[in-house]
Amino acid sequence: MLAGKVAVVTGASRGIGRAIAAALAAAGADVAILDLCAPEAAADAVNAVTGLGRKAISYTCNVGESDQVKETVAKVLEDFGRIDILVNNAGITRDGLIMQLTDDNFNDVIGTNLRGTFNMIRAMSRPMIRQKGGRICNISSVSGLMGNAGQTNYSASKAGVIGLTKSAALELSKRGITVNAVAPGFVETPMTKDLVNSPLLERIPLGRIAQPEEIADMVVFLCSPAAAYITGEVIRVDGGMAM
Repeated sequence: MLAGKVAVVTGASRGIGRAIAAALAAAGADVAILDLCAPEAAADAVNAVTGLGRKAISYTCNVGESDQVKETVAKVLEDFGRIDILVNNAGITRDGLIMQLTDDNFNDVIGTNLRGTFNMIRAMSRPMIRQKGGRICNISSVSGLMGNAGQTNYSASKAGVIGLTKSAALELSKRGITVNAVAPGFVETPMTKDLVNSPLLERIPLGRIAQPEEIADMVVFLCSPAAAYITGEVIRVDGGMAM
């Protein structure tokens, strides 16, 4: 499905990002893994991709820093020769009630989740335009659609990703580049392990939280030829939580 394609996945060393990297590799893509995590986690993600017979290289990059993004994208192009797919998954949380959030709590989350997504799209749009095509998939959240108490910074960043997705889709569509977003609900990762038996499950019609692979499957679809006529969309993968 994606044979011969090169994908860049941010925040790809663990959780949803690692599942996305592995799913893209299983579909035939080579994968550049961008993250700020410990080298061991990055090496594990690389092994997951190479174990599927695809090429993988990890890069340390703070997506919130535009200069680092420019340098990293240039290095990926040098190492892989092209970039066909961008998945903006890198994200952080700094939860707290609005009156208790510090400037750093707010700015750090906006800087990584929203500015980081913008930085990557800006850096990647030029090579994709030269190639006359590409797929961009941004990971938003149902928190960006419906809000969540204690997450004003996170919800604002993910709502911003939705607006960014739609505007970028309008700008890049005539260049053969699609831009879409996936909005997960609760997903079982180390960050959400305490939610498995939480009362919050009552808010989910399907009665369980998602597995990372279920988010990854949607990303692979949006990056595939089967989704060539889909752009500017936000697709919820949330068990019905935000209906």
